Amino acid sequence: MIDTEVSSIKQRFGIIGNSPSLNHAIEVAVQVAPTDMTVLITGESGVGKESFSKIIHQLSHHKHGQFIAINCGAIPEGTIDSELFGHEKGSFTGAHEARKGYFEVTNRGTIFLDEIGEMPLGTQARLLRVLEYGEFIRVGSSKIMKTDVRVVTASNVDLLEAVYRGKFREDLYYRLSTVPIQVPPLRERGADIELLFRKFAGDFAEKYRVKPIQLSPEAKKIILNYRFPGNIRQLKNLIEQISVLEIDREVNAETILKYLPHPTSNIPALYKRPGEKEDSLSERDLLYKVLFDMKKDMTDLKKLVFRMLKGDNQRSGIIEKHQDLFQSLSEEKDQTEISQKSLILDPQEELSHLKLAPITETNKHPVQDIAHVTEEEESLSLEKKEMELIIKALRKNNNKRKYAAKELGISERTLYRKIKQYEIQDL
Repeated sequence: MIDTEVSSIKQRFGIIGNSPSLNHAIEVAVQVAPTDMTVLITGESGVGKESFSKIIHQLSHHKHGQFIAINCGAIPEGTIDSELFGHEKGSFTGAHEARKGYFEVTNRGTIFLDEIGEMPLGTQARLLRVLEYGEFIRVGSSKIMKTDVRVVTASNVDLLEAVYRGKFREDLYYRLSTVPIQVPPLRERGADIELLFRKFAGDFAEKYRVKPIQLSPEAKKIILNYRFPGNIRQLKNLIEQISVLEIDREVNAETILKYLPHPTSNIPALYKRPGEKEDSLSERDLLYKVLFDMKKDMTDLKKLVFRMLKGDNQRSGIIEKHQDLFQSLSEEKDQTEISQKSLILDPQEELSHLKLAPITETNKHPVQDIAHVTEEEESLSLEKKEMELIIKALRKNNNKRKYAAKELGISERTLYRKIKQYEIQDL
């Protein structure tokens, strides 16, 4: 497609920009529009995917029919079948009369299904039948109805990943992705950001009857280097705020930084949700669990290395060379037998596992033995924390081990073993 054709499409549909990735997406949309092939438009939220669906509609043989854009994520799961395919009178509570669905209303037109990844699995099966055979059934009816609708879909999530997670039908994914169109995010469009800034600044100047805002060289650098997670929608809102609130029409770097969100840390915050029960698992509890698992894995690794070195005469000297590392392991009993005992032991019985050196005049402060006792106490404290986490999870999920294990992030088999290990009774 020559540049003049791409330019005419941009002018007709109000698309601003000259980046190669944007031009390529327009070329694909124009080429596929006259066909009946299913199109999947992908891209982040706010990149303008609906504009491409309008290009496909206006350049297809469905252009004289109706165009309807539907956000699948905005329709409740219980009513989406009725909205798309219609229903018969009395088919469910509140269905006082029959109603036509979008596929019936837009016959010979185009339906744009935005956020298709949010569509329930049951509705996905109905949609697949429309795409394959051009037919559907109203809710509460047994009569098959025909429709000639061009379906264009869009998603801001990876549908293939949703297929792997069981959230999206694999057969529908391959049916929709016959011709994929990738709309680039704003941060990958380079100088297009400056063109869009001028366009929106002029629009809002006319709307609010003010002088258009302009960027200083420093502010322009900041805008061009900003990631814009909200893409074009975020840029448009940013320009509208500045156009209304700022008196000075030249925006400098300090001004632009006031309106750009500050980058936040990716580390999850530890907080208690409003209304969260006392016995529910908080982020702090989960963090304790992660730390406990890391320490336990490290201890298990040390035991494994110790046993391998102890059984190898050629490498046994490594143990003597690093006595500070293997001191506690070399002095304790068989760890497998001890770890399977209950943590609720008699203090004298627990101390019997520790071989303390006799206190003499020359050995009043046995450093190695004190370190060993501290390590045992720390281990007991972490295991006690794990037991408390398991009890909390069981209480929260009414003693249903399947859901408790899921919340703890462990398998049901591991949870069963832990319950047996800690002798936890039904709560």
